[in-house]
Amino acid sequence: MVNESPKPTILVVDDTETNIDILVDALEDVYEVSVAMDGESALEIVESNPPDLILLDIMMPGMDGYEVCRQLKANDTTKNIPIIFLTAKAEVSDETKGLELGAEDYITKPISIPIVRARVKTHLSLLHARKNLEMQNDELREAAELREDIERITRHDLKTPLNAMISLPPLLMMEGNLTEDQQESVKMIQDSGYKMLRMINLSLDLFKMERGLYPFNPVEVDLLKLVRNIIAETEDIINSKELSVIISIEGKPLETNDTFIIQAEELLCYSMLANLITNALEASPEGETVSIAVDKKGASSIRILNQGVVPENIRNTFFDKYVTSGKISGTGLGTYSAKLIAETQKGSIGMETSEENGTTVTVGFSG
Repeated sequence: MVNESPKPTILVVDDTETNIDILVDALEDVYEVSVAMDGESALEIVESNPPDLILLDIMMPGMDGYEVCRQLKANDTTKNIPIIFLTAKAEVSDETKGLELGAEDYITKPISIPIVRARVKTHLSLLHARKNLEMQNDELREAAELREDIERITRHDLKTPLNAMISLPPLLMMEGNLTEDQQESVKMIQDSGYKMLRMINLSLDLFKMERGLYPFNPVEVDLLKLVRNIIAETEDIINSKELSVIISIEGKPLETNDTFIIQAEELLCYSMLANLITNALEASPEGETVSIAVDKKGASSIRILNQGVVPENIRNTFFDKYVTSGKISGTGLGTYSAKLIAETQKGSIGMETSEENGTTVTVGFSG
C-alpha cells in the first residue's frame, strides 16, 4: 500500500470565530488546518509546530497581525513561511505596509472563498517550487565539492608516478653507458615529466584564480628566456609548417644576450606564453612568419602576431571558457587560462584580428 503524502498545514489566525469557521470549512478538505485567536497564541503554535502557510488577520486586540508578521520574518526559522494577510483594511497604504513587512499576499474582507483557495494553492505551489530549487542547489553544491575533492586527490595521485619520470633519468645518464640518442630520449622523458608536473600544479592554481584566492607573489622574471625555451619546445610545429619566428625587443631584432625583466611569476608566465605562442604557431598558415615583440613603451608588454584569422563566430568570446574552433582535440581552455593568468598578475590581455593584418594577442604587465 502506497503511503499518501501528508497534507500541507495551514494556520488561520483571526479573533472572530465566524471568520475562523468559514476558513476552516473552506480548507480542511485539502489541508491540515490549525487556528489561533490572537497574535501571542499564533507565535506559540508556529514555534512548536511550524505550518506551511499562515492566513493572518491584521486587526486583533493586543498584538496585531503586522507585529506577528514582523516577528516571524525576523526569525531565521520562520521567515520563509508564506503569510497572507486577511483584513477589512482596503487602503493602498495598508497593503503596502503588509508587503513591506514580508507578507506574500493580501486578501480583503469580506472573504471570498474561491479567492482564498486560489491564493493558498498558488503560494503553496511557489513554496514547494522554492524548496525543490533549494534542494537542487544543495545537491549541485555537494556535487561541486565532490568534484573538487576528486580533482585534488587526482592531482596528488598523479604526482606519485611522475616522481619516477623525473628522478630516474639523471640516474640512468650517470651510468655513462647510454648512446647519444638514448641520452636524448631519456632527457625527453625527464622534460615531459617536468612539463606534466607543471600542468598539474597549474590546474590547482587556476582553480584558485577562478575564485580570486590565488596568492600572487611577483619576482623578477626574464620574459625572453621563457620565449626562447617555448620556441625550442615547439620546434616540431615550426619545422613541419615551415614557419619563421621573429623575436624583437623594443622594435629591434633579438640579440643573444638580451633580457626583458618583468615583475611576475615564472611558472604562470611560462604557461600563459606557451599557450599563446603554440596557438599562434598552429593558427598560422604554412610558410608564414610569426612575430613576437616585447617592449616597454609605457607598461611592459608582449605582442604575438600570426597571419591567421580568428573565425567571426568566436571573436567576441575568444577568451571565454571552453571556446574553440577548428581544433579536433581543443579544449577551449588555453586562451581562458591565459586571461586568468594575465589578470591574476595584475596585467591585461587583448586580441585583434582581421584579414589584412592577421591576429595579434597582446599581454600587458603591471609594474
